[in-house]
Amino acid sequence: MNYIVFDLEWNQGSAGEEVAPAGLPFEIIEIGAVKLNDQGIRTGEFSELIKPAVYREMNQVTGRLLHLQMQELEHGKPFVQAAGQFLEWCGEDYLFCTWGSADLTELQRNMRFYGMDPLAGGPIAYLDVQKLFSIAFEDGKSRKALEHAVDFLQMDKDIPFHRAFSDAHYTAKVLVCILEGKPRTLENLSYDVFHPPADRKSEIKVRFDNYEKYISREFSGKAEAFADREVVASKCYLCRCNLRKKIRWFSPNGRNYYCLAHCPKHGYLKGKIRVRKSMEEKVYIVKTTRLISPEEAAGLKKRSENIRKQQRQHRLREKEI
Repeated sequence: MNYIVFDLEWNQGSAGEEVAPAGLPFEIIEIGAVKLNDQGIRTGEFSELIKPAVYREMNQVTGRLLHLQMQELEHGKPFVQAAGQFLEWCGEDYLFCTWGSADLTELQRNMRFYGMDPLAGGPIAYLDVQKLFSIAFEDGKSRKALEHAVDFLQMDKDIPFHRAFSDAHYTAKVLVCILEGKPRTLENLSYDVFHPPADRKSEIKVRFDNYEKYISREFSGKAEAFADREVVASKCYLCRCNLRKKIRWFSPNGRNYYCLAHCPKHGYLKGKIRVRKSMEEKVYIVKTTRLISPEEAAGLKKRSENIRKQQRQHRLREKEI
């Protein structure tokens, strides 16, 4: 198995410019990648400029950051050709690795725009090296810039940042450092959900060290999703016991929902549901369940009471109007 560490650079419209047809907010203009074997040894490199077909002018911020001119891109390859060569270069048995969560989504969005076959029929497991760096060396929650990680690990800065290949190069170096020093960190897979699970059988259920993640199939809307027993159920991910809720699902904003349950054996568990919209204008659910302390449980209870109080006051004001 190989690790394909890749980075993308993309252009976008200037302020006030209409979104491109078919909803392509970011047009990929460069692909850079490094291939590592399962021992972390570099076995290949890939770098390709892409000739723009949608945004014909360079966004000012993008141009300043990348030090890349539109004239240079005119010598690039069409996206379909460049992306096809990249995927062929990746080979058969590999795992994508990126700095952050955006690149794999944007690669698939651009592939869809150009009518290319999808990478997969559902979610794609990959390594978010930015997240892994935080888990391995910091608090596991913060998300720092790539250059911060390079400085933290006291690595040589042998080429400039903010180009696709150079950022893939540094991301690969950080990954190798984690692989050699804290290999268990790589068990923390991420999932790109550009294509949600196709059906109930394909839904993702994965347990990590201190939490469990569930990714649902698509639903027509939130009402259908919250009518599904698997979506709203609370289970202890350690003993698989079905739990009664201490606090029912509540939401401060209509996008994220929280609940509290209690396992007699393992203690309090906090559930979090994020409602996500798919490319088909449907919704799918990302639910996480994790153990929390009694103090955190008390804080969640207080938060739910405040939210419900605000909602009651809002309904009363609406009746008065």
